[in-house]
Amino acid sequence: MFDVAYAMGTPPGGGTSGAGSFTSFIPLIFMFAIFYFLLIRPQQKKAKEHKALVESLQKGDQIITAGGIHGKVTAIDDGVVVIEVATGVNIRINKGFISTVVKKKD
Repeated sequence: MFDVAYAMGTPPGGGTSGAGSFTSFIPLIFMFAIFYFLLIRPQQKKAKEHKALVESLQKGDQIITAGGIHGKVTAIDDGVVVIEVATGVNIRINKGFISTVVKKKD
């Protein structure tokens, strides 16, 4: 009966060491670093550029929305931009949906 217990026990010398468990985390740390530099950081950079683009909007700028609507900025409120898409036709959109500025005001 005790023979089975000895067979299932750890070998003399202690089994796994602390250094062995640390080296098993090195690939995980390496994969996280790759994930950060390839996915997270470029996305943060793009978000920062978009925020700067939206903050620099002025009345008279030609823009394209995320939905593909082209228009001219006629008014800017806190989170809403009014754009003229045709003569006398104005629509209100959220600032976050502005995709690009085609032409800045002259």
